[in-house]
Amino acid sequence: MSSPQYLPHTRIKTLKFPTAVAAAKHVAQEIDKLIRARNAAGKPTVLGLATGSTPVGLYRELIRLHKEEGLDFSRVITFNLDEYYPMPKESPHSYFRWMHETLFNHINIPRDNIHIPDGTLKPQEIDAACMAYEEKIQAVGGIDIQILGIGRTGHIAFNEPGSPRNSRTRLVTLDSITRRDAADGFFGEENVPHHAITMGVASILEARRIFLMAFGEHKAGIVYKAVEHPPTEAVSASFLQEHKDAVVVLDEAAAAELTAIKRPWEVGPCAWTPELVRKAVVTLSLTAKKGLQKLNDDDFRDHHLYELLRERGPAEQIGEEIFHDRMATITPYPAGKVHGPQDVKTALVFSPHPDDDVISMGGTIIRLVEQGHKVHIAYMTSGNVAVYDHDARRFVDFVDEFLEVFGTPAEQSSAGTIKERVYQFLDNKKPGEPDSPEVLKIKALIRATEARAAALACGIPPEQLEFLNLRFYQTGTKTKKPIQPEDIDDIVALLVRLQPAQVYVAGELSDPHGTHRLCAEAVFAAVRRIRAQGQNTDVWLYKGAWEEWEAHEIEMAVPLSPEILERKKQAIFRHQSQKDRAMFPGGTDRREFWQRAEARNIATARAYDALGLPEYFALEAFVLWKDK
Repeated sequence: MSSPQYLPHTRIKTLKFPTAVAAAKHVAQEIDKLIRARNAAGKPTVLGLATGSTPVGLYRELIRLHKEEGLDFSRVITFNLDEYYPMPKESPHSYFRWMHETLFNHINIPRDNIHIPDGTLKPQEIDAACMAYEEKIQAVGGIDIQILGIGRTGHIAFNEPGSPRNSRTRLVTLDSITRRDAADGFFGEENVPHHAITMGVASILEARRIFLMAFGEHKAGIVYKAVEHPPTEAVSASFLQEHKDAVVVLDEAAAAELTAIKRPWEVGPCAWTPELVRKAVVTLSLTAKKGLQKLNDDDFRDHHLYELLRERGPAEQIGEEIFHDRMATITPYPAGKVHGPQDVKTALVFSPHPDDDVISMGGTIIRLVEQGHKVHIAYMTSGNVAVYDHDARRFVDFVDEFLEVFGTPAEQSSAGTIKERVYQFLDNKKPGEPDSPEVLKIKALIRATEARAAALACGIPPEQLEFLNLRFYQTGTKTKKPIQPEDIDDIVALLVRLQPAQVYVAGELSDPHGTHRLCAEAVFAAVRRIRAQGQNTDVWLYKGAWEEWEAHEIEMAVPLSPEILERKKQAIFRHQSQKDRAMFPGGTDRREFWQRAEARNIATARAYDALGLPEYFALEAFVLWKDK
C-alpha cells in the first residue's frame, strides 16, 4: 500500500495519497484493525457511514477484506449520515437501497445493526425520530469511526452552509448547488428532493475518530477552504479542525489547491526539481503579470522565491530557461510533418463519451487529418443515459439503424410495435426511473449517429470509428460498475490491431460523473500490457470539458486558427442531443460544452501570451502520460 504524504500548513491533519484507491485502502485498513481488535475483546464496533461516489472504493475494499481475509462484521453496528426526504426505501435513489446494494448485502452484518434515517416518515414524526436516532447512537456508546465526504459547498452529511456548530440530527432544506450536483443520479435537477434528514455537525464531532475523504480536482477548492481557512458555518467541514482525532484523506487531484502542493515554496525549503522550478516561475510570471523574460530579482524576492533565486539565479537566467522550455511545447504538427507515405502515423483517440473527442481536442483531430495522418476514434461508452426522453421519441420512427436493430416499425409482437412499447414506457416513466433496455438502445443509437456526424465534420470516415461500449458503463444509471477484465481485453485488442504511434486519452479525472477516470484507468492498464509485449506508443492526456491543463503542466500545445476553432465548434454542434442544455452538464458551469471549449482554448493561448510566448488565437493542451 502506498505511503501517505503528510501535508504541512493545514489546520487539520491531512494525508495525500497517489490515488483514490490507495487512500481508500488506508482508511479500510484502519477500520479493519479496529474491528478485529474489538472482535477479539468481544466488543462491538460502531461505524458512521457516508454515501455517494467518494466512499465506494472504501466499501469495495471492506467487502474484499471480508471475503478474502475473513473480516467479521457480525459485531459491527452502523449509523448512516443522512437520507433524502421524502424517499421510499425501495427507490433507486434512496440511500437505504444504495447502502445495501453497495455494502451491506456483501458482508455479514446483522440487519438489526444497520441504522439509516427513515425517508418514509410522516412530517409530524420527523422530530421524534431524529431524537431517537441520536439516542440510539448514545445507547451503543457512540461512534468509533465516522466516514465523511465533502460536498462542493463544504457540507458534511447534509449540513449545508449556515449549519451551526451545535446542530443535531434534523430535517434540512438542500442547497441549490447540492441539488444540482445530485441531478445526474436523478435524471434531472427537477427530480431531486428539496429536503433531507441528516446528522448534525455536533453529532458528527462526537465520533471518536473521523476520516474525511475527498477525491478529484473538483473537490480541490473546497478542501482548501475546509483545511486552511478558520472554522465557519459557511463550510461545515471546517468544524473538523476542532476535533482531536480527525484526518482528511486526499488523492493528488483533491490536494491540488493546498498551499503545500500548489505553492510549496511558501511552506518551507523545497527540492527544486525541473518540474517545480517551471511551476514556480510560470506562477510568478502570471501573478506578477510580467513575461518570463521580464522577471527580475525583486519579483522572486517579493513572492517567497528567495531560495530559488539563490540556487538558480539570477532572475534573467531562470526566466530565459523557462521561456525556452515553454516555447518547446508549441507543436503545430502534433504527429510530425508528412513528406511521404513513410511519415503517415496512426493516432487513436479514446473518447469516454461520444462527444469528449471533439469537445476536448477537436482542433487537434482536424489538424492531424489535414496534415495527412490517419485518425481513429474509439468511443468507450454509449453515453445513452445522457439523452433526454423527448429525443428518444423524436428518433424512434426514423433512424436507419433503428430499423437494422429492431426490424420494421410495422412488425407486431404480443406487446405491440416497437413505437408503441417505447411510448408506453415513456408515458408511464416515473421521475428518475431508469430506462428500459429498448429505450437505452434507442438513446445509444442517437449518440452513435451524432458521433459519426461529428467525426465526419473533422474529416474522419465512419470506418475509422470504433464503438467499444465497455461493460462497466452498462448499468442504465449514473452509478457504474468497476472496470471489467473484458473491457481491458477489448482495448488491448484494438491497440494490437491498429498499432497506433499516438494514443490520446481523457486525463480529466475531475469528471463529476466518474466515467473519464474509469476509462483512463482501463486504457492505462491496456497500454501497460502491450508495452510488456514489446509494443510501444506515446500516450497523450487531454482535458477540456470541465478543466484545462495549467500553463506550467502543458507538454504539447497545438495552435488553432479561428477557422479551425470554428470547425471544432461545428463538430460539437453535431451532438444535437447535448446541444442547448445537456442532461448532465457537470458542476456549476452552466455553459454549453462548445462555449466551455472555445473559452478554454482561447484562455490557454492568452496564458501563453502573458508568459511572453508567441501569440496564438487558441491552443489545445496535452500532457504526456508517465506510468508511475
